[in-house]
Amino acid sequence: MTAHRGAATTAPAAGQPPAPGEPLLGIGAAAARAGVSERALRYYQQLGLLVPACTTPGGLRRYSGEDLARVARIRELQTLLGLNLDEIAVVLRNEDRLAEIRLSYLDERTSDAERRRLTRECLALQESLRDTVEAKRAALEGFLADLDVRNPEVPRPAGQPPGTGRWPAG
Repeated sequence: MTAHRGAATTAPAAGQPPAPGEPLLGIGAAAARAGVSERALRYYQQLGLLVPACTTPGGLRRYSGEDLARVARIRELQTLLGLNLDEIAVVLRNEDRLAEIRLSYLDERTSDAERRRLTRECLALQESLRDTVEAKRAALEGFLADLDVRNPEVPRPAGQPPGTGRWPAG
């Protein structure tokens, strides 16, 4: 089998071929286990969001448990935060880089000056990820406020002002 980890277009979190003896799944089984279509897996690969653990000499994709975890992360970012695939690509690149930074930082050969540089880069990446989530949160709060304004006929509990987006628990 030919390993495809570490392609120039993406940096998977582990960046390593699967462990010896790790069971690998074909695209159909991987898609079924991940709860997505085979087409989605191919599309994620095309966009650089996912790199199969390896391919067979005949070109068949093989997916590891780590790959399935990455698909779960993609789906989580779509459903929980409502990120589009371009935004997800940025988040995954940042998360992958953070994983690389951790490894470099912990390497005993890394100098103190390099550790300081890695720390600054890590903080900048964390801030970028936080900004992405904050932007989505602000958009959701605006959407909730708009819903409250558009539906003034919905009865509110006493003392609940419109546009707050939340009603107290009953």
